[in-house]
Amino acid sequence: AAGPATGKLVEEILVVRPHPEQGYRASLGIVRLGMRYGTARLEAACNRAASVRSFSYRSVESILRNGLDKQPLLKKSPSLTHPRHNNVRGPDYYQ
Repeated sequence: AAGPATGKLVEEILVVRPHPEQGYRASLGIVRLGMRYGTARLEAACNRAASVRSFSYRSVESILRNGLDKQPLLKKSPSLTHPRHNNVRGPDYYQ
């Protein structure tokens, strides 16, 4: 039994392919990974794969094999600001 994240990833795989039939094997393989690694780990791996927009069997398998599903998802990093120093001209320079 797959969870909502797995279902969403499978749907995306079927949509991304030019012909939905091309996604059947990948989708079945992903569901089979749940038997090997467990449903909870598969859900976490599918969540991670979807967050980086990587809709493939290979990416989900790699996440599980490397234990990345056990790592917390990183939030988006705050936008970086440039340090203030004399070499930075600023927006007024380009008026």
